[in-house]
Amino acid sequence: MAQTIKTIILAPMQKEKVVEMPHSLHRVFFSVRVVVGVYTWYPSKISFGDPSFASFYLLAGTERYFEMRGEDIFQGDIWVRNEAELSLWYAVSEILR
Repeated sequence: MAQTIKTIILAPMQKEKVVEMPHSLHRVFFSVRVVVGVYTWYPSKISFGDPSFASFYLLAGTERYFEMRGEDIFQGDIWVRNEAELSLWYAVSEILR
């Protein structure tokens, strides 16, 4: 079993691959959290294997994080794009088995 935890800062409209596809182990948990204040509205997009963000999950408003767990979760690359007008911190974690 292996666990990866990292924090990154993204400038406005910057995107980055925050979790790479596992090669020898199987992903059983991952989460992406935006580190912002309680009453702020800073949108971010999460894309699963698509760096063009044609299909995405939007974090905004009261949604500050996305997490998934289980044996049948997405196993590819996970991308994040900062849609806000200021730099944002992200906390990312995954567990591989």
